[in-house]
Amino acid sequence: MLAARGLDLAVLPASTSVERPRNPEHGDYASNLALQLAKPTKTPPRELAKDIAEALQTHQEIKSVEIAGPGFLNIRLSAGAAGELARVVVTQGRDYGRGDALSGQNINLEFVSANPTGPVHLGHTRWAAVGDSLGRIFEAAGARVTREHYTNDAGAQLERFGRSLYAAAHNQPTPEDGYGGDYIKEIAQQIEAESEEDFREQGYRLMLAEMKRSLERFNVHFDVWFSERSLHEGGAVEHAIDVLRKNGHIFEKDGATWLRTTDFTDDKDRVIVRGNGEKTYFAADCAYYINKRERGFDRCLYLLGADHHGYIGRLKAIAACAGDDPEKNIQILIGQLVNLMRGGEPVRLSKRAGTIITLDELVDAVGVDAARYSLARSSTDSPLTLDIDEITRNAPENPVFYVQYAHARICSLLKKAADLDIDKGELKPAELQHEKELDLLKALGEFPRVVATAAELCEPHRVARYLEELATTYHRFYDNCLVVPRGDDPVTDVNRARLWLVEAAKIVLANGLALLGVSAPERM
Repeated sequence: MLAARGLDLAVLPASTSVERPRNPEHGDYASNLALQLAKPTKTPPRELAKDIAEALQTHQEIKSVEIAGPGFLNIRLSAGAAGELARVVVTQGRDYGRGDALSGQNINLEFVSANPTGPVHLGHTRWAAVGDSLGRIFEAAGARVTREHYTNDAGAQLERFGRSLYAAAHNQPTPEDGYGGDYIKEIAQQIEAESEEDFREQGYRLMLAEMKRSLERFNVHFDVWFSERSLHEGGAVEHAIDVLRKNGHIFEKDGATWLRTTDFTDDKDRVIVRGNGEKTYFAADCAYYINKRERGFDRCLYLLGADHHGYIGRLKAIAACAGDDPEKNIQILIGQLVNLMRGGEPVRLSKRAGTIITLDELVDAVGVDAARYSLARSSTDSPLTLDIDEITRNAPENPVFYVQYAHARICSLLKKAADLDIDKGELKPAELQHEKELDLLKALGEFPRVVATAAELCEPHRVARYLEELATTYHRFYDNCLVVPRGDDPVTDVNRARLWLVEAAKIVLANGLALLGVSAPERM
C-alpha cells in the first residue's frame, strides 16, 4: 500500500518527528509521520498510519505498532533491537552522538571579544564557557566552525590604557578617565619605554598575551584573533562603504555619511563617517561583518553581553544592507550577567583588577571543570548566580560532581571486572530486558537528538541537563542490576551484556562532558 502511495520508509523526510514518549505505556518511540504525510498524499491520517504500521511490523526489530488518536504511531521494539544500541555506542565510541543537523554550514562564531585593556573578567567568562561549548556542539552536528575573538584595539580606550600605564610607571595618579587596579602597575613594571605611545603598544601586546593565556587555561582556544585595527589599516572600512553604497543604502546628510538602516527595522539610521571625516565604531561593525562574509562564512554568530541588546537591530540591518538575509546569515545571542557568591554573600571585588573579578580568580577558586559546567548548564537568557561553596562541593547536589562521579563509578566497575578477568565477550542484546536496563538504553539513545537540538537552538545547557538525567538513570540501573557476579557466582550472558551497557554509558557521559569542555575523571 505504501508503494502505491509513492512512499518508501527507507527514505523518510529529514523533518520526520520520532521521539521518546514521556509515558512508557505509549511505547519506545512515537511518531506523527502519518499526520505529516496525510496532506501531500491526500490520504486520511489514520488510514496512512495503518499502512505504515503494517510495513513497520514486517521488521523483526519491531515488536508492535499501535495507532493512537488521529494517526499517531506508538512503536515498541523487540528486546534484541533495544539492546543492540549498546553495541552501536561502543562501536562508534567518541563518534557516538555526532550527526549532520548542521552539515554544510560554515559558521563564524565570535565570542568573548574584549578590549585588551584589562584581564578577562567574570562578564566575559560566561561567554567563554558557552561559546566554546557551542563550537564543539556545532562541529558535532556537522558544521565547520571558526572560533573568533574580535580585539577592540582601535579607539579611545587604548589611548586611556597607554596613559594609565605611563602614569603608573612614573608614580603619577591614575588619569581621571584611566584604568585602575594592581594589574596596571604589574604591566607598567614590565615595560621599558619613554613615550605614552610606546607604553600603549607594549602594554597592549602584554595584555593580549595574558588574555590568551587565561583563556587557554580555561580550555578555550580561538582559531582567529581578529584585530579591529586591521579593518582601518587594510582598507576594509572603505571597502565596506563602497559595498553598501553600491547596494543603495548610503546617503549624505549634514556633512556626514549615513547608512539607512531604518529600511530594515533598525530604530534609527546610523552615521558611518562623521562630518570631520572620522569613521565611527559602527563603520568598523559594517566592515567586520562584510569581511566575515567575504571570508566565506555563511552564518555569522555574535555572542554579546547583556549591555549590547541594542546591537541586535543594527547588526541585522547591516546584514540586510549588505544584501544578505538577516534571518539566515547573522545571529546575535545576548548573555545575561553572572554574580558570584560565597556563603550567601557576594564575593568581594578583585584587588588586582580594581572593580572586577577575573577569569583566573574564578578558576583558582573553583577549578576549570566546575566553572565551565556551571556556566554552561543554564540558559543564557537569564542572569546567573554561582555559589562557590555549592559548585565545589563533592556531593550529589552539585551537578558537575554528580555527572563526573557517574563516569568515575563506571570506570571503577569496569576496572573491577578487568581485575577479575571478566570479559564482556560477544553481546547478546536480548539479555537486556530488565526495566532499568531498558531505561538506560532509552536514555543513551536520546543523546544524538539532544546534541542536534542543542546545535540547532544554540543551547548547550541542553547537553548538561541531559547528562544529569543520564547520570540519574545510570545510578538507578546500578542499584537494581548486578553487573559483576558476587563471590564465586558464575559469569552469565546477562553479566556480559550489562558490561556492554555500562561501557556504552561511560562513552556517552564522556562524549557529553567533552562537548562542554569538561573532563571525565576515572576516579574521584
